Amino acid sequence: MLNKNVKLNGKTVLVTGAAGFIGSNLVLALFKGFENIHVVGVDNMNDYYDVSIKEYRLQEIENAQKSGEWTFVKGNIADKELIDGLFAKYQPALVVNLAAQAGVRYSITNPSAYIESNLVGFYNILEACRNYPVEHLVYASSSSVYGSNKKIPYSTDDKVDNPVSLYAATKKSNELMAHAYSKLYNIPSTGLRFFTVYGPAGRPDMAYFGFTNKLIKGQTIEIFNYGNCKRDFTFVDDIVEGVKRVMECAPEKENGEDGLPLPPYRVYNIGNSSPENLLDFVDILQKELVRAGVLPQDYDFEAHKKLVPMQAGDVPITYADTSPLERDFGFKPATPLQVGLRKFAEWYKEFYKI
Repeated sequence: MLNKNVKLNGKTVLVTGAAGFIGSNLVLALFKGFENIHVVGVDNMNDYYDVSIKEYRLQEIENAQKSGEWTFVKGNIADKELIDGLFAKYQPALVVNLAAQAGVRYSITNPSAYIESNLVGFYNILEACRNYPVEHLVYASSSSVYGSNKKIPYSTDDKVDNPVSLYAATKKSNELMAHAYSKLYNIPSTGLRFFTVYGPAGRPDMAYFGFTNKLIKGQTIEIFNYGNCKRDFTFVDDIVEGVKRVMECAPEKENGEDGLPLPPYRVYNIGNSSPENLLDFVDILQKELVRAGVLPQDYDFEAHKKLVPMQAGDVPITYADTSPLERDFGFKPATPLQVGLRKFAEWYKEFYKI
């Protein structure tokens, strides 16, 4: 187990992508778990998906925030002047970069959005961490960096040189850029490869949410690779718990034999280590949607399912080796899919007033 070397009580933390799925849940957890914390949240509130969900998440933060201080800034991390200004004004001790253009399929048709947010934006964050030194930079990577890896489960020791989407390439680039800045400027940084995050108030472009939207309209859902895909679905609360624990343990600064800094840099997988077949996943989802009253008891699921070939940019399986996370933090995501999807179904019913 690593020793905690970063205290969060009384600190200023910058969270980018704060209106996003993981970002908003992290902010809630920080206010709940620490005292006198000042969270500065940044989000551009773009319309890649329904903005009302982002507004709902921000309202949840407003409602829950009783201790500490919350500052929200609407802006784009690709705006260098904005980012430099925020660092100069608030001098954050920690930065958690969760802002990114997400989605594998969208990157095939809209590549420029990924270059702007995931490369230019992340560069701006790194430059600001260089000019206004921070105790720890934690940033989101993705399981997509493993590309078409044949070896499973995916280990952070594996080579990740074969991305199958531009999204994956930008996330691998983030890890390389962070490593370079850690080496050159002694910035403690930790990258987190998230595996298929799901839960209440999630992203509508994710399978479970998109399937629900279609089923409720009586449309047909398409299950890729003829149902032979497996995903390491990870409940959002498990992701956030992992992020929190990582934040408190910055890689130590030390010099090598040449007297130059060794890069204070780490990368971890955060996944459930329990891949689920998509057909089984859909079966659990439909049962929970019926149980929650989102869909009627007699809904004919078979009439609304269609098995289709694999889509460009997708991979047949994701499967996280989380043993380094367990070793260093004594933590392993473990929320069962049924529990997580039940919480999603209940939230969906309430949010859309079904």
